[in-house]
Amino acid sequence: MRLEFVPVEEFYFALTLAVRTLEDVGNPDLVEQMRSRLAAKLGQPSTVAAAKQNTFNYVFRVHEYDNSPAPQLVVSIADWQNKLRLSSDYGWTLDEERKPTRTERFSQRDQFTQELRSYLTEWLGVVIE
Repeated sequence: MRLEFVPVEEFYFALTLAVRTLEDVGNPDLVEQMRSRLAAKLGQPSTVAAAKQNTFNYVFRVHEYDNSPAPQLVVSIADWQNKLRLSSDYGWTLDEERKPTRTERFSQRDQFTQELRSYLTEWLGVVIE
């Protein structure tokens, strides 16, 4: 797994309707730790919402991880109402009408989430509990 940061200029083109929440972790200290580590490494988030319930969202293209038949894989790390929210389109794809549909990998979303957590711990030194 390798994450490629999506800057704000490309944000609109990176996210799809298939991105869904993997998990919410209710720990305000973890949110602040993740925010500060991502800001130090990457600078400005991919997007910032104007509302109080969401203040940052870092979006990444995921490389070196199979999400077939979907042509890409995206991960979002954001805060939502003082929780850390991890989201991805892993296990989803858009059909010909651009509607999200589950793929055969959908049942592996928990495993993907654990691997993402491990990657973030190694990369950022932040333990997600």
